[in-house]
Amino acid sequence: MGKNVAIVGITGVVGEEMLNCLERRNFPVDELRVMASARSVGKKVKFRDRELSVIEAAAEAFAGIDIALFAVEADQARQFAPAAVKAGAVVIDNSSAYRMSPDCPLVVPEINPQDATPRGIIANPNCSTIIMNVPVYPLHRVNPIKRLVVSTYQAASGAGRPAMEELAANARAWAAGENFTPRVLPYQLFMNVFSHNADIGDNGYNGEEMKMTQETQKIFHAPDIRVTATCVRVPTLRAHCEAVNIEFSRPMSEREVYEILATAPGVTVLDDRAQNRSPQPLDATGQGNVLVGRIRQDISLPDKTGIALFVAGDQILKGAALNAVQIAELIIRPVR
Repeated sequence: MGKNVAIVGITGVVGEEMLNCLERRNFPVDELRVMASARSVGKKVKFRDRELSVIEAAAEAFAGIDIALFAVEADQARQFAPAAVKAGAVVIDNSSAYRMSPDCPLVVPEINPQDATPRGIIANPNCSTIIMNVPVYPLHRVNPIKRLVVSTYQAASGAGRPAMEELAANARAWAAGENFTPRVLPYQLFMNVFSHNADIGDNGYNGEEMKMTQETQKIFHAPDIRVTATCVRVPTLRAHCEAVNIEFSRPMSEREVYEILATAPGVTVLDDRAQNRSPQPLDATGQGNVLVGRIRQDISLPDKTGIALFVAGDQILKGAALNAVQIAELIIRPVR
């Protein structure tokens, strides 16, 4: 049986990708309502063989909706998600509003599908958290992880369409020999890298870095895993990369890692030492799987409990829209 589905934030890059994922994955939709702010009302989007008009997100707009996919900022999620739940919908929220709420599941379908309860609000994790943990969790299941050290290389897509457009405009200005002043991001991104612009807390870590720590512990149901992250914005358009260093409870060989990841759901191994070929943002763009390479023993741990690897994942797809639609699939076809 089909479901009545709403996408809140349809005009953003993640909302658009949610629409595409529903169509590509043949999600059973009876009615689809596409919502955005008042300034986008009346805009048209195509879904399958239909043309849909954007309506304004409002409490009354959720009547009769079974599943609501939210691709909006945290303040808007807090404003409208409770109304959607009150109207009877299951909300799958891509914002940070509810991720660490004790009564809100935080779900990556390849990791903890059993947590996707068909009621209330389900949170989509941070994009960098998802991209790291899709390949890391299958290793953790075999050999419990003690510590993760991760450095991220995050594309402009993580800051939405305006940041992507700003990066492209900056490149054009540079090619034309013109000056350019960034207005979306705090610093020039083209020909530059800078620390992720989330607020820095008293412990010196920014919000993006703390999300990776806290969300990993919650998703894995492993509060004792130690995670430290350094998150950096880089001048790529789409798809995040991450250098991940893992310390396991017991020795772990490269061969064992390869064998586990070769069959892990949502993972594609791309690791050719002879050609020095490993995951790149252009490889990951448009892909639903997380790409993994540079798999090697950590030579700083002589007991062979350490493995280093490099991952790339499409932030808009698996880091956001696709993960949300996969959660919706769990709602209609729950794990037994």
